[in-house]
Amino acid sequence: MSRKAYFKPVKGAPAPLRAVCERPIRFEEVDPLGIVWHGRYPSYFEDGRVNLGNQYGIGYLDMKKYNVVAPIKQMHMDYIKPLAFGDTAHIEALLHWNEAARLNYEFIIRNNDGEITTTGYTVQLFVDGDQELLMCPPDFYMDVLESWKAGKL
Repeated sequence: MSRKAYFKPVKGAPAPLRAVCERPIRFEEVDPLGIVWHGRYPSYFEDGRVNLGNQYGIGYLDMKKYNVVAPIKQMHMDYIKPLAFGDTAHIEALLHWNEAARLNYEFIIRNNDGEITTTGYTVQLFVDGDQELLMCPPDFYMDVLESWKAGKL
């Protein structure tokens, strides 16, 4: 199954950073049909973001240390196949290269059989401790971009 890319490729950019985590589907997450209620998927995206951020030094606690946050500006989901109670969600998070003061995350969720069930993305913008939008990436993230571009991540 071919999918349309959520983010345009940047010429000369390094490959996306990626991380995968697993999460069992809990009974409280399913609706009367026995499938995961659509409103639960943002928390699966969050699991992917936290896992990737912690792996690459750009997690929420890293940002807090630098008095920066990155609230979600945009979120999109494509539901392909339902997850059900008893499944394990395999959440792949990809951070796409971008030199702006934003984080472009893509998510691919698979079931126990490796089938894609849900895809989507979030866009987060960097803001400072006063909730002022940053026009340039914060210094700590510039260091991450440098290491990423150099192939050290």
